[in-house]
Parts: sequence; structure tokens; C-alpha cells
Amino acid sequence: MKSSVIIFPGSNCDRDMDVALKKFGFKNKMVWHNDGDLPQSDLIVLPGGFSYGDYLRCGSIAGKSKIINSVIDFAESGGLVLGVCNGFQILTETGLLPGVLQQNKNIEFICKNVFIKINDRENKYFNNIDKEILELHIAHNEGNYFCSNDELKKLEDNNQIAVSYCDNKGNCDYQANPNGAIKNIAGIFNKNKNILGMMPHPERMIDKYLSGDDGSLFFKNILNNLKR
Repeated sequence: MKSSVIIFPGSNCDRDMDVALKKFGFKNKMVWHNDGDLPQSDLIVLPGGFSYGDYLRCGSIAGKSKIINSVIDFAESGGLVLGVCNGFQILTETGLLPGVLQQNKNIEFICKNVFIKINDRENKYFNNIDKEILELHIAHNEGNYFCSNDELKKLEDNNQIAVSYCDNKGNCDYQANPNGAIKNIAGIFNKNKNILGMMPHPERMIDKYLSGDDGSLFFKNILNNLKR
């Protein structure tokens, strides 16, 4: 299986993502944002970081990069597109996903491990993971997901809320919400569930001796589902 990671000025998790994808069997290529075309890919990843220094608004300039038109075409053809942290912000800026990522509720940068609950398995990202709760890492200043009431209703009606912040027992309450995101939302799908945007970083949790390995389950699952 082939993957591509898009690099923007200010990306700082692109190499981590490259390591994670290759570790679990993807043949990955790094693609500069100013390239016009994507290489043949089964998965496109918009990585975390601070594209263009978060100037103007997180992901706003990256969302207008030359490569984005190719990413949109790939997504609209049914290809898998994963946006992590800043990548999630870019997906909302392009309109591939609804809503916005606002400043965290306490107006401070958050860097810590969190628990997330898998809400929907009818997709290639989560359907064969044998755990309901994953421990992953977050590092963001604008991770507070917000959308209109109408958009939220559509997300709920179509089971597009992919993962929610929770405690280690799966309770999705205020105490388990690190950034103030509406309904504890940590990640969402588009309607066809081939596009996933999420704030937590699975690529940072791929080694039980260094950090934790729940991210390993995520990447192995994607690869196995693409092979079917």
C-alpha cells in the first residue's frame, strides 16, 4: 500500500508520520505543498505542526496551497485522507470537513496524553480495532472543535463523530474534555467516511517502550483494511 504525507512550511510532525507509516508497511512518499500532482497513493496524510506559523488562522494558508486541489480531487474520488492536528484544521479550512477548530477553553497550549472513545467502526480507520478506548497524545492551542447546531445534527445523524475525548473508563464528560470541544469531539468523518480529521496524534504512540502503542493499532488497521 502507498501513502503520501504532505509537507507545509511549519509542519513538524511530518517525519514522525513518515516513520509510523513505514513501520507498519506503507510505502510512503513525502510531498511538498507546492507540487501540483500527487503520486499514486492509497492514503494521503496532512500532518500536524504549525503550517505557515498559524498566521492569520490555523490551516488557512495551507488550505490554499497548490497541492490542495489534488488532495480534494483524491478525496472526492473516494480516496482515504487523514488530517491530524493541524491537518484536521486544514481539512476544515478547505471545506472537506465541517466546523472549525477554535482556541482551547483555557487559552493555553495543551501537551499531554488523552483517552479517546471510538464511536463508529463502519469505516477503514477503526472497524477492526479490538479496543473501544485508545490512549493517544495531543499538542495544540486550537483544538476546540465547534460547529453550528445544524452541522452537529448532521454529524450525529450520520454517525460522523469518529472519536470523542473520554476518561480511561469511557466516560465522555466535562472533566475528560481537554480543550472545550463541543460534545467532546476529538475527530470527525465526512459523510462517506473516507476523510478523517482528528486532533490526537496516533503517530506519537507507536512504541510501548517510548510512549505507548495504541497508535500502532490505528495504523495496522488502516493498512489491513486497504489490503482487503
